Amino acid sequence: MSLILPLLVLAYLIGSIPFAIVVSRLMGLSDPRSFGSGNPGATNVLRSGNKKAAALTLLGDAAKGWLVVWLAKTYAAPLGLSALDLGWLAVAVFLGHVFSLFLRGRGGKGVATALGVLLGIAPLLGLAVLGVWVVTAVVSRYSSLAAVAAAVAAPALTTWITRSEAWTTAVMIMVVVLIWRHKDNITRLVRGQESRIGAKKNGGNA
Repeated sequence: MSLILPLLVLAYLIGSIPFAIVVSRLMGLSDPRSFGSGNPGATNVLRSGNKKAAALTLLGDAAKGWLVVWLAKTYAAPLGLSALDLGWLAVAVFLGHVFSLFLRGRGGKGVATALGVLLGIAPLLGLAVLGVWVVTAVVSRYSSLAAVAAAVAAPALTTWITRSEAWTTAVMIMVVVLIWRHKDNITRLVRGQESRIGAKKNGGNA
């Protein structure tokens, strides 16, 4: 117990790194919270018109989720971490992104970081969920709808691929938070007011 607590804090702090803000500042772009959906995530950075910045944001947000899970799995034995501990560390890095300490609790919606976590759990799992996202996004051109569809599919895919109750529980927690963070997007989708991928006007997603 004494070891897992600082590890959870560290995972949360890593997750809190706002790559949308960091990348935008380094590239001399406007703060992504000042336009579009106001969300500090890759999709909103794309609304700046800078695809490279959006790609770097996506990579950074996914990488932090992957890194925490990979490190936890790699050093689980020497650190004496249980399967449940690994699951909580995965949740901690995800919550760090959504409720970023560095943004006073107002982080992104968690799609990219959740993907990184899933890739860390099992590459096949991450790719399977990504496939759901890509197909939905290509067909609908709604990033938010793709995120929700991928989230809904994630727990079943986690159970099927990992056969781990701990990982499935962790993924289910992330899914609940992710869908909650997309509640406004879901409302706009129902009303036909949601912005499509690449749009620069208000609305938006992850």
